[in-house]
Amino acid sequence: MTQTTVEKLPYQSIPQMLQVNAEQYADRPAISFKKSGAYITLNYQQFYSRILMTARGLRKAGMQPGDRVAIFSENRAGWVIADIGIQSAQGVSVPIYATNTGVQAAYVINHSGSKIVFVSDRLQYEKLLAVRDQIPQVEMVISFERFLGERNLPVHTLYQLSEISYPIQEKEKQQIEKQIELIKPEDLITVIYTSGTTGIPKGVMLTQHNMANNAWDGIQLAGKESMTGTFLSFLPLSHVLERTAGYYAVLMGGGHIAFAEEVNKVVENILEVKPTAMISVPRLFEKIYSRIYENVHLMSPAKRQLFHNAITVGHAYIYQKYIKREPLGLLGLKYKIYDRLVFRKIRTRFGGNLQFFISGGAPLDKTINEFMWIIGIPVFEGYGLTETSPAIALNSLDENRFGSVGKPLGDAKFKLSEDGELLVKGSAVMRGYYQDEKATAEAFVNGWFKTGDIAHIDDEGYVYIVDRKKEIIVTAGGKNIAPQPMENTLKLDKYVSQAYIHGDKKPYLIAILTPNLERLIEFGHEKHINYLSVDDLVANERVQQLFAERIEHFNKTLPPYQTIKKFILLPREFSTEGGELTPTMKLKRKEIYNTYKDKIELLYRHNGEGQSAQPQSENGGKNEAN
Repeated sequence: MTQTTVEKLPYQSIPQMLQVNAEQYADRPAISFKKSGAYITLNYQQFYSRILMTARGLRKAGMQPGDRVAIFSENRAGWVIADIGIQSAQGVSVPIYATNTGVQAAYVINHSGSKIVFVSDRLQYEKLLAVRDQIPQVEMVISFERFLGERNLPVHTLYQLSEISYPIQEKEKQQIEKQIELIKPEDLITVIYTSGTTGIPKGVMLTQHNMANNAWDGIQLAGKESMTGTFLSFLPLSHVLERTAGYYAVLMGGGHIAFAEEVNKVVENILEVKPTAMISVPRLFEKIYSRIYENVHLMSPAKRQLFHNAITVGHAYIYQKYIKREPLGLLGLKYKIYDRLVFRKIRTRFGGNLQFFISGGAPLDKTINEFMWIIGIPVFEGYGLTETSPAIALNSLDENRFGSVGKPLGDAKFKLSEDGELLVKGSAVMRGYYQDEKATAEAFVNGWFKTGDIAHIDDEGYVYIVDRKKEIIVTAGGKNIAPQPMENTLKLDKYVSQAYIHGDKKPYLIAILTPNLERLIEFGHEKHINYLSVDDLVANERVQQLFAERIEHFNKTLPPYQTIKKFILLPREFSTEGGELTPTMKLKRKEIYNTYKDKIELLYRHNGEGQSAQPQSENGGKNEAN
């Protein structure tokens, strides 16, 4: 990524951008998706034709300018065809997370007033069918896959809507392009309902200018040449990060989007697609880091030493080259040798072509970020919210500080409130919350949007996020503690997969941990532990003692008020299906607390000051740490 001269956005809207690029990059691959075991590719002209057909079908179905149309689907090619098709017919797309229940989907559909709903497959359709009486205004369901629907909720396929057998005629093309010309920058492009860690979802109103300008700012920072490769898309398109950075920006830059089959097949698809870039959330990098170090653990002593030597040299190299900006000399030669012996082999596991990742959605641990740069796949950490389209800060190859979220992007301006909350102004900031004037008014102070994050800004202009304002723990002793940095550090432990820290208005902190099961099972074999299930294994006294020791080691570098006194070890990971994570893998703290409330409160029955960590397994059996 290289800084380029800032140019003014040359488009009025996303559909107009695609219209221009369909001519400029007509034969260049636009999107690829897997069908019957093989990837099918549409070039820009073919992709644009599919968009026009969808817009034609929507208008024939009675959709009017300004109508909201919902998309209830996981990440796939049909999603983007539906989205730009809706916009080209002067509609407003309303994404619904594929992991949502029927009741949750009904809320979004009703609140937005959507009469037409796109679904990916029968699974999503059946969720709607189960709440049919709650969504009486829905007139049409359009599926990306073929199946039979029920009489009280008819379903049509995207092919049927688009009349795929009847190519767009020149007269029809001109009619739709006249509609596209009428789309103004201030028109709504979407209403995105925040997944939220607490409370009822709010509909974030984003305009064409918000999202198109945000995508354009990203291209300006990245450099146009960075956007012309292949991006592997796997995050939910319902989330604004993937939509703006991994979809609009890629098409705007003339790049190619290849859609992963599903999240569980991302590693396999990386090797097939050999992408040049990807958008991700920190959870992927945590797993990459953990898996590589697990493999190192199994190497011979000589190979392990080679790896650790390479990391040491690599750490010095990235700081001298990218932070200090000093000549490399002998250090550059050493890094080249280790790159050939170690890092290049790691990169081949990611297809061999990956030039960079963009990370957002949650904080990325500094150690993991440095590691990715060391192995030669830089991760550009950024920051934003659904309400800011999303990116308002981003690191780059030319300007990067590990641990920060970068400098303000585009025309974003920052300032801090008296209590340290980050406030922002700029073209990326939303119009407001749909049908919620009160929430909109509460979100701003004197024209500045309140991000809800506590931050600090250094002398060079780099922004550092401390934690969510609402998630700052204030202990009974009045100490303010940011849990996210502590949780991220805990996750670096080879035996820990996820961590949640609790202690607001309490005398001390406790943690809920989920184990790295591969490492834990390995530990069980090494110690000859007999167990019937994972539940038995995590409840075993030796396992509980192991985690007590890991926490004791973690506590050594912390002041007494910030140490973890007790913990609960779960036999499974937090998940979106379990309700503990948002679709972008952020902890739903309120849900986690409610789920494990009895066990958490049990750990506070006795004051823990001066005690060492005392574990409790999920089944309630307490095991003393010492």
